[in-house]
Amino acid sequence: MQAADTPRAKSDRLDGKELTIGMVQARFNASVTDALAQACKDELIELGVRAEDIDHVTVPGALEIAVALQALAETEKYDALVAVGCIIRGETYHFELVANESGAGVSRVALDYGVPIANAILTTESLDQAVARQVEKGRDAAYVAVEMANLLESLA
Repeated sequence: MQAADTPRAKSDRLDGKELTIGMVQARFNASVTDALAQACKDELIELGVRAEDIDHVTVPGALEIAVALQALAETEKYDALVAVGCIIRGETYHFELVANESGAGVSRVALDYGVPIANAILTTESLDQAVARQVEKGRDAAYVAVEMANLLESLA
């Protein structure tokens, strides 16, 4: 279903033909992050991004995503970046720390480098919730990356 309040709502900025996209995927909760990354890649290709123009790197966990995004942003090679991760609530405060800090790190890199970053770091209460969202959120990240890359290009 394609509702007006999702990233997949109609936009004239969804042509990915000329774009280069970098993706950083956390390996923690790999069954979920692998599915998120694959859904994102598949949708990027559907939007016209060539497979060879999608660079994909992995990091241990969600807290390491921002530093890898920063390294990619510093190359000035990418029109947009995608952050892929999965943080599932446990029994300790660690969930809040990882969720808050990983999100803040992604935002900081986007603002510091002026590069759009689609944040597909899931924060869920359970593995079942993560699995239920993994494909849709991966696709949504592709839409966000392509649309925002084209928007920023049009504003330059």
